[in-house]
Amino acid sequence: MEWFQALILGLLQGLTEFLPVSSSGHLMIGRELLGIDAPEDLVFETAVHAATVLSTIVVFRRQIWNLLKGLFKFKYNDETDYILKICVSMIPVFVVGMFFKDFVEGLFSSLTVVGIALIVTAVLLFFSDRKRSVRTESGERNGISYKQAFIVGLGQAVAVVPGLSRSGTTISTGLLCGVKREVVAQFSFLMVLVPILGESFLDIVGGEMSSASVGALPLAVGFAAAFISGLFACKVMIALVKKAKLQWFALYCALVGLAVILSRIF
Repeated sequence: MEWFQALILGLLQGLTEFLPVSSSGHLMIGRELLGIDAPEDLVFETAVHAATVLSTIVVFRRQIWNLLKGLFKFKYNDETDYILKICVSMIPVFVVGMFFKDFVEGLFSSLTVVGIALIVTAVLLFFSDRKRSVRTESGERNGISYKQAFIVGLGQAVAVVPGLSRSGTTISTGLLCGVKREVVAQFSFLMVLVPILGESFLDIVGGEMSSASVGALPLAVGFAAAFISGLFACKVMIALVKKAKLQWFALYCALVGLAVILSRIF
């Protein structure tokens, strides 16, 4: 992998991890256009995912610090309630990772799947952007209930399909089940930290990265590009969700998805 290829893929990862257009789908399209074989860049993918996790931590550093301080008070409070809801949201993706990993990995060999999933993302964004009414559930705390957290977690589990945007699916799912816009964006970004870190850790200790080789310069360029673009995209996405500005992303996903499907046919 050359440094300029790493730069492009790093920018794609950072922007599309937070913008609702699917980072996995865009990385597959980017690799196809740049002529990079997927098995050869596992180290690179782990690095750019770590970069986006770091950018999330930087953007939400105060919230994360407050959550940790509340957790170590060792009593049930708003912070422990929020952390427990994040844990509940991770149950579906844990089940998918444990029992359907091989099936999901097989989907990453098909750009047709990416095209179809992008169109599904567009539909979700279109309808959730028109969600206006918000219902309050009994026992709700921190703006989201345990049931809503689990439903958003189901969205994250389904979004392992390449082309189905994780941020787009979780935010759309949250909006459709009644979570307020200012709540769902933060919850969506914080709930993914542990799964991504856990997946990266398993790749490292499992030895799956031992056969991959990427030069130090492409790795550094890709990491920096993903981190900087991730900072930008994370802040932009939070602002856009609050202002109900997702319809343009729906149009973009629909057009890209259609273009990918047509490219496979012709």
